[in-house]
Formats: sequence, structure tokens, C-alpha cells
Amino acid sequence: MFDFQDDILDLATRPVIDDAHLPSRQLRLSKRVFDIAVSLLLLPVLGLIAAGLLVLNPVFNRGSLMHRQLRMGYAGQPFMAYKFRSMRHVVTHTRGAFDRLEEDRISKLGALMRKCRIDELPQILNVLRKEMSLIGPRPDLFDHALAYQQQVPGYAARHKVMPGISGLAQTEIGYVDGLKGIRRKVAADHYYIAHASLRFDLWIAWRTLCVIAGCKGR
Repeated sequence: MFDFQDDILDLATRPVIDDAHLPSRQLRLSKRVFDIAVSLLLLPVLGLIAAGLLVLNPVFNRGSLMHRQLRMGYAGQPFMAYKFRSMRHVVTHTRGAFDRLEEDRISKLGALMRKCRIDELPQILNVLRKEMSLIGPRPDLFDHALAYQQQVPGYAARHKVMPGISGLAQTEIGYVDGLKGIRRKVAADHYYIAHASLRFDLWIAWRTLCVIAGCKGR
């Protein structure tokens, strides 16, 4: 449906997104209406899953139900993103911006949630707070984002639009780590911004459902 191929993912040959490529005011308004409507519909689902996890967590993943992470959002501003906790608790986090995912910390219940993307569902609260959109560039941990801005060309340009729970990079590339992977993700975000439309968002939403149904999250 969309011409999204690896040969467009080389940032060295692609210009940084400028204001002329940003979504129009009408599109931003349409996205906001869509975000609110879908998020309100998902609130009962969030409540049911939270109730189930309250029962399962003491057995499979002892500790708090929710996890908050400081992430970089629109215009580079920090905000607290909500998630269902999928990893075992540690006192201090040592994972660097380009380090691999700490898969040994993921609980069995957390692994299932991540595969089905259930752990991200609480972020509909961030959507309702106007900190995120349903579809957009995925927000990174704030300290990691600061490092990416220094080492990845065009990274800061992705913060010219609202970050999303899901996005083109998440459905078409998947989880990435390392410098090369981050560059691919940023290029996909540039592509999304340059071709933004409600139709494109609906297509990404459909692709997200396909990932969830196939348990292809990580």
C-alpha cells in the first residue's frame, strides 16, 4: 500500500524534515479526535486487563502493577509514560542508550504482555493527557534520547510531531538497538512524517493489530 523499502532508510542521503513536511492543522485536529475516541473505547479494556494483572502479578511478577518511564516527547519535552511492568524490579538501571535489551529481566508474564503489546496499553492515558498520539514516532527514554540527538543525524526532527504508542518503525522494522538500528528507526519516522495522513495512520493501526494478533512484539 505504501512504498516503504529499505533503500529509503539511509539517512545520509535524505534531508532532515523541515516545517514544510509537517502535518497540517487539519490533520492534527483529525488525529486528535481519532486519538480521543479510540482511547475512550479502550479504557474499559485497560481496566479489565489491569484487574487481571492484579491477580496474576503476585504469582508471576511480584511488585507494582504499573511502571513509569521518563521519555522525550513533543518538542523534546520530558513526560512520564505509563506501562504495565514487564520486567523484574532492580534498584538501579544501568542500560545505556545503545545497549541491548535486558531480556534476562523480563518475567514470563512480562514476555507474554510484550509479545501482545499489552504492556503499552496504559499509554492511552498519556494520549488522553495530550502527551502522546496513538500513531507517531515512538518516544525513547529521555536520557537515551539525549544521546541519540548527539550521534544520530536527524533524530531531533522526529520530535516535531506528537510521539505515538505505535508507529511505522514499530510495525515495519520492529525492536531495534545499536546505532545502526536507531538510524533505521529514525529514517522510518522521517518517512512517516513526510507522508503523514489519516489514511496512513489507519494503515499503521491495522498493521499494529496484525503484530498484536501474531504476538510479534518484543
